[in-house]
Amino acid sequence: MTSVVYIAKNVYGGDGLGRLGDGRVVFVPGAWAGEQVKAEIVEEKRGFVRARLVEVVEPSPQRIEKGPSVPGMVYNALSFEGERAAKDAQLQEFFERARIDVPSFSTAECANFLNYRNKVVYHFEKRGDKWLIGYRQEPSHSIVDVEEDPLAVPAINAALPAIRNAVTRLLTQGAWSVRRDIERQGHVTIRWTQKSGVKWWIGRTREGDVIKETTLGRDFEVPADGFYQVNPQMGESLAAAVVAQYNATKDIAPDVLDLYCGVGVFGILCNPASLIGIESGRQAVAFAKKNAERNSVVGRFFAEEVGRNTRRISITSRTIVIIDPPRGGLERGVASWLSRSSAPVIIYVSCDPATLVRDLKELRRAYDVQSVRRFDMFPRTARFETLVVLKRKGF
Repeated sequence: MTSVVYIAKNVYGGDGLGRLGDGRVVFVPGAWAGEQVKAEIVEEKRGFVRARLVEVVEPSPQRIEKGPSVPGMVYNALSFEGERAAKDAQLQEFFERARIDVPSFSTAECANFLNYRNKVVYHFEKRGDKWLIGYRQEPSHSIVDVEEDPLAVPAINAALPAIRNAVTRLLTQGAWSVRRDIERQGHVTIRWTQKSGVKWWIGRTREGDVIKETTLGRDFEVPADGFYQVNPQMGESLAAAVVAQYNATKDIAPDVLDLYCGVGVFGILCNPASLIGIESGRQAVAFAKKNAERNSVVGRFFAEEVGRNTRRISITSRTIVIIDPPRGGLERGVASWLSRSSAPVIIYVSCDPATLVRDLKELRRAYDVQSVRRFDMFPRTARFETLVVLKRKGF
């Protein structure tokens, strides 16, 4: 069934949201706020439907001609200004629906809307007589062949033809058992930094493989398959904002507790009087210790799960807490533990607004949200990062 739908807004994830004549909510990928579109229903759920964009009847002034694209580029036919406005509205709506007051809201914009990723992961599968190497297409999980990647940095694109040829040879030549093993590994990772150049590997990396990164003039090492922000420009902006917030409060609270610290970037860059980092990954903690020593920062790092060790982690009125959890947010009980702490300031870095506001609902029992800043870490895609500064009530 095809219906004419007015698109009221773009929700988190990028889909246009409208309503059918019977009042049901309809989600239309590729339709932009303010547009009148024809959409064909493809899936019906209880309370809402999903539809395919058939025709744009009245286009938004922010609609642009779609450029080169790969899966995940949900905003590729929307102007940069339209994308910024949509994402800002989405983040603000998360806070409004959670009834969390935001005195200060701002956006850190990325200068490069394309060719910014310094790490990509391509899957491969055989289709007929040809091996495809590229991104998975949701929801089918089929592979979209990528010969040039509009999201990857120029150095990766320059190396991509040779890497694709090498991967294809490994999949098609030599002993069957070796080819079969490579096929089972299923993906190739390509990573670039100024100091390490382009490195790539199939499946897991070899133990001891290291990537050299630089943030705010300081050098860091990370396991080749370890986490580091994939947008160097916005990674610098985010790190600078964390350091600036620490510097603004360090006269009162000079110590830093860096939770989910990874390889130690935020805590080390703050260069505090006392630094403690907690991270569940043992390999990341080993690198955090080396990075602190390399940057002449005295710190103690522990390979522990935060949620299982709250009784042993000390927080005083001299402590600024930095938290940068994975997409699932804080572990159960961590937000309530922090809300009972004496920390005057908490700096929360989030890659998922849904889990962010879930945690803030608990934290605001003792803390006020002072500022929210959206970092456009992943232009043209649905995702972004958020930095929230919380101050203890009465501080």
